[in-house]
Amino acid sequence: MGRHPASRDIARSNILLIEDLPSLQLVYKSVLMAAGHGVRVASTATEGMALFLESSPDVVLLDLVLPDRDGLDVMHDMLALHPDTAVIVITANGSVNKAVEAMRAGAHEFLVKPFDEQRFLGAVENAASDRIARRGPSPQIAKIAPPTQASTSGAFIGSSEAMTRIHSKIRSVARSMATVFITGESGTGKELCALAVHDNSNRAAGPFIALNCGAIPQDLLESEVFGHMKGSFTGAISDKPGAAAAADGGTLFLDEICEMAPALQTKLLRFLQTSTVQPVGATRPRKVNVRIVCATNVDPLDAVRRGQFREDLYYRLYVVPIHMPPLRERGEDVIEIAETALARFAEEEGRNFDGLAHDVRAMFRRHPWPGNVRQLLNVIRNVVVLNDGGIVTKAMLPGDLAQGETALLLPNSAASLETSLDALVGKTMAEIEQIVIEATLACHGGSVPKAARVLDISPSTLYRKIEGWAKI
Repeated sequence: MGRHPASRDIARSNILLIEDLPSLQLVYKSVLMAAGHGVRVASTATEGMALFLESSPDVVLLDLVLPDRDGLDVMHDMLALHPDTAVIVITANGSVNKAVEAMRAGAHEFLVKPFDEQRFLGAVENAASDRIARRGPSPQIAKIAPPTQASTSGAFIGSSEAMTRIHSKIRSVARSMATVFITGESGTGKELCALAVHDNSNRAAGPFIALNCGAIPQDLLESEVFGHMKGSFTGAISDKPGAAAAADGGTLFLDEICEMAPALQTKLLRFLQTSTVQPVGATRPRKVNVRIVCATNVDPLDAVRRGQFREDLYYRLYVVPIHMPPLRERGEDVIEIAETALARFAEEEGRNFDGLAHDVRAMFRRHPWPGNVRQLLNVIRNVVVLNDGGIVTKAMLPGDLAQGETALLLPNSAASLETSLDALVGKTMAEIEQIVIEATLACHGGSVPKAARVLDISPSTLYRKIEGWAKI
């Protein structure tokens, strides 16, 4: 997965995380620190306000449900003291209306549990970028020079035939204005591909704005894409340019494009035809110069057939397709990525590793990697954090990876099935349920949405179960 594109401009941000669950604190903090951010953590509203006054953070990550006070009231107090603070509210699936209320009260963005690491970092770093634009950069925030035009992207590791073709296509299409449509499974690096197109284009010095169309509620999406004027609706306390205007002179990356609400698809088509945006509440449109790159992890033509995606918009966007192959189809790239990540993570953590053992290499080659590159990076990060160094052996690998490997090697026979069932006998239904859910999550690289689809339950239900186990 790697650093989010916004990290090119933000070396380090001062983050305040207010979350009462220790397990989630640990997850969020580790992801943020791995991305280079400084993090302070509070478990209550009272502790959070004290740290807020003490540290004046660039970004506040605020859970709306806290043990001692309502998160929305905490946000009101913070913005009254420091109106230019970027507050990202975090809420469970059943509290979206409250998150919308928070947005209208001045929150920069909100995240609905469950969300993936890329979405999480993207929200944080976009908020930090917006804070820089409003306040000006802090002394500790350094600008990092963009990649040279000769390279597709240092984030694209791998010399397989499939990746060589993608590098070539990126170099060919980057300097044109043609719309690029990226497809591929979750975790294959679609946003990194979009960034590589931007970095190799004549727009590399301009902004790269990423917007996840599936993560923003329908009633806020128009404002997020096209902006709004102060006073255009209740809670619109200032003008907001929107992603399309913010990308003027650069690239607008529309991730999960097939999840866009039908009403907004019509407005997006008009934007593509006219190159003008009209914020909510504005009386006249504004011309912008934006290059569009979009992505999806579903078959876009199938979405058209099912009536979920406009056919005319599909043909407008599907100009230059790039398909990101799953990691299991990239041969020796898995070893190259793993060893590069091992060296990088070891340097970050101050450890000394000597590479992968031969049996680990063989295991990595035959593993299906359902979570693709994102899953592989998480495995390597786990190894580096929990071990002191040396050669990476099978014993150092996360348990769920070893279990998945065992499942691949076991014969599909009645005897092996009976053995598996024997292991469940004597356990409670709750324990069996947890075993099955954890095994399903492991088989899908920790992806809650994918596991929920296999188990035929909603992601929010699965997330509540995981949270419940964390509290035990």
